[in-house]
Amino acid sequence: MKTWLIHHRLAIMATLKQMWGTPLASLLTLFAIGITLSLPTGMLVILNNASEIAANLPNPNEISVYMDVHSNGAKLKAQLSALPNVAHVEFIPKQTALTQIGQQLNLGQLINELPQNPLPDAWIITPANNDIDSIKNLISQLEKLPDVNLVQSDHIWSQRLDALLKLGQNMLMLLAGILAFALIAITSNTIHLQISTRHAEIEVSQLIGATDRYIRRPFLYFGTIQGLLGGIIAWLIVFICIQLLTPQLVALGKLYDTHLLIHVLTPTDSLLLLALSAAMGWIGAYFAVSRSLANIRKFA
Repeated sequence: MKTWLIHHRLAIMATLKQMWGTPLASLLTLFAIGITLSLPTGMLVILNNASEIAANLPNPNEISVYMDVHSNGAKLKAQLSALPNVAHVEFIPKQTALTQIGQQLNLGQLINELPQNPLPDAWIITPANNDIDSIKNLISQLEKLPDVNLVQSDHIWSQRLDALLKLGQNMLMLLAGILAFALIAITSNTIHLQISTRHAEIEVSQLIGATDRYIRRPFLYFGTIQGLLGGIIAWLIVFICIQLLTPQLVALGKLYDTHLLIHVLTPTDSLLLLALSAAMGWIGAYFAVSRSLANIRKFA
């Protein structure tokens, strides 16, 4: 066990020494990996924040029923509650609606000068079933009720938003797959160049009885550490970009009287990024070493 630990410690030290011996080349490779990984990572941050905003929006499946201006909308409660697929009904008197508009838009004085209330009574209907066909059927029934002037629902926009988020998730998976292959290729090429410069050393090691596992070990550590450091750089790139954009988002949110803020990667997502980047570095190194060892045996 002690010998095994010593071999691994020596392999790690050799890897770090190799990186330190070629600082410029190592930094360029690490930044190439970091920039490559920052693209899907940044897209993941955008999708996570967009999904959070969408989840905090008012219920998109709520249906607004506006009555005729001269009708008494309160009389409709029994009919609305009796309809199928109705979970909850809420009555908003015209005077309450006018008062809320005045408070939200700071138009209290102007509203007080109106000769009469131009707004109708309204009902907010919460469907029991959010299935699109059920909502359409409920809207059709509501439009047929007496004194109903207009029925509105945001379920179409909700569907469009969900479709856009799903499209973004699919694009993220596709981009992540392509860039993962690119990262493996970068690591594999770097390891292959290292093996080329140490070809004679590897042959001598094989002649004195070194196993493939022993020869492969320092290169696997190199690929893993390189991938891990590249993942850290990707995380830092995304974090810095978020910090640079936050003041502009806060200023934009103030213009719309809302609070806009981009949340960074969660600890779980951060660990997943580092684990995947290290794993892809290991895979790239493993393929490169296995191919090189096979070629050495072939021409031995």
